[in-house]
Amino acid sequence: MARVSQEHLDARRRQILDGAALCFARNGFHATSMQDVLKEVDLSAGAVYRYFSGKEELIGAIVTEVLDEIRDTFEAAARQRPIPPPDVLMGSVMNKILNMKPGLMHEGQSVFPRLVVQVWTETLRNEDLSRVINEGYVKVRAAWVKVVEGYQDAGMMRADVPPESVARIMIALAQGFAAQMALFGAVPVEVLREGFRGLMSMGEPGSRS
Repeated sequence: MARVSQEHLDARRRQILDGAALCFARNGFHATSMQDVLKEVDLSAGAVYRYFSGKEELIGAIVTEVLDEIRDTFEAAARQRPIPPPDVLMGSVMNKILNMKPGLMHEGQSVFPRLVVQVWTETLRNEDLSRVINEGYVKVRAAWVKVVEGYQDAGMMRADVPPESVARIMIALAQGFAAQMALFGAVPVEVLREGFRGLMSMGEPGSRS
């Protein structure tokens, strides 16, 4: 019997992960059954269980993948040289996050933000996944502290505010924007850029006292 290539195995695993992610984004991790996943990916139970022992392992794989991809995006943005202005940097990060999984569409809209919120929720009940998100957050925060220090050295941000505090808020803005999209629907990333630009301008000439 001919051996199945690694490419085929990887593609089938990807098919299962993407189909399951779409199910989970629509209905949540725990309201989705394995039958729902099988129907979405159009595969037999045996084909799916060859790759994943059950729903918990499938959830763990998706959560870990999403967290790793988001962490890599934040870290890559922090390595840009020269560092773009804060509003441009934030917009770039959010664009990349929202376009990570273009196949996650439901009724014409990306449901990736909904999957991200599901992922965050799952880390609250699973200690292993909580460790993954906490370790990733420490790395992202450290990278963005260096970004803020670069802004301060260039005179683009006040130097009397701890870089750690600014880095936390910049990350929180991106997280909060994703949460808004999950709850209230799609919003152009330009809104994030404009809002951040407005906050950065407080106290400058032309802003209201």
